[in-house]
Amino acid sequence: MTSPNPPAAKRSLAQRISGERIVFALAAPVLAVVLSVTICSILLATSGKNPFDAWNVMITYATKSDGQVAILNRATTYYLAAAAAAFGFRMNLFNIGVEGQYRVAALFTAYVGSQIDLPSFIQVPLLLITAMLAGGLYASIAGALKVFRGVSEVIATIMLNAISIAIVGLLLVPGIFAPKVSSTSNSIQTSPVSQSSHFFSINTAGGPLWGFLFIAILVGVVFQFVLTRTRFGFDLRATGRSESAATASGVNVKRMVMISMAVSGAIAGLIGLPELLQNSFYFGQSFQAGLGFLGISVALLGRNSPLGMAFAALLFAFLDATGSQLPLNGGFPFEIVAVMQGTIVICVVVAYELVRRYGLKRQQQKVGAQLAAQLAATEKKEVSA
Repeated sequence: MTSPNPPAAKRSLAQRISGERIVFALAAPVLAVVLSVTICSILLATSGKNPFDAWNVMITYATKSDGQVAILNRATTYYLAAAAAAFGFRMNLFNIGVEGQYRVAALFTAYVGSQIDLPSFIQVPLLLITAMLAGGLYASIAGALKVFRGVSEVIATIMLNAISIAIVGLLLVPGIFAPKVSSTSNSIQTSPVSQSSHFFSINTAGGPLWGFLFIAILVGVVFQFVLTRTRFGFDLRATGRSESAATASGVNVKRMVMISMAVSGAIAGLIGLPELLQNSFYFGQSFQAGLGFLGISVALLGRNSPLGMAFAALLFAFLDATGSQLPLNGGFPFEIVAVMQGTIVICVVVAYELVRRYGLKRQQQKVGAQLAAQLAATEKKEVSA
């Protein structure tokens, strides 16, 4: 006698499995945030501050229009940084050189933008291409070293970060990329980019909302489409899981490494453009630093997923934007924001491992239950026979 309505039973099982996957996917980030908030609250309480007052200051600022605009603007930059790191991570390539790649790209883009003044519909795409080419070419050095000489991309990109500081210092001098300055001025920076280089902003009650938000959204959409809907994305993910298996299936692993590093660097080239084309309009010694390493943290928290990185970027932007209000409202130390970000990264590692072990245990229990049920059914048939 056949079991009643087997398709419905299969659908129910599939729904349970899908539901558990969603729960496990959300459990690690949520657990990481909860652990981080708990640790930071304990640190604030230990230092003599009321943690609830700190959270109240941060949440109150986030509900204001200017706070929301500040969060979105920061999240735009953080998301681009995370996407650059995540693209390499999805192929098991650890591009630690995002920091150097975006700074070199921003320098060259600032110089081109200050020397050329074309109509905006030509000027802006030209600067975007310049930034992506500069970042992609600089990242390709690490890819070439890995492919042709077997150098670890981790070591190569770390060294390239240090070299990028020297490149910026060499080119950002009066008479080369920076204009000549008087003997009484200590300011060393490129000339401001032309007016046609300015990217559009949306005027809101909380201030200008950077138009690069739409570029970040476009990068996320293309990121997801390429990885899940193209042959290149399949080859990339397959190579990341097993190079030997990918080679056996006809994938040119060396070419994939070169392309992946170049694309990761090209995305990294966009990181400095929101600040360059929408805020400062020049590249100088005080240009925003540390975004590459922050992007790695955001990518890890978002599990290298476009949607997950969006929430992670918003979280880190929330901490930065609202954390700036802590010293102004209650005398809280601003360093608590860095502590929160650091503990989130540490807690992510711990939370993912805990969730992974629990998921493995659950899987073993299910397999054991299924085997026990099959054994019981077999024994029942033997008894009845």
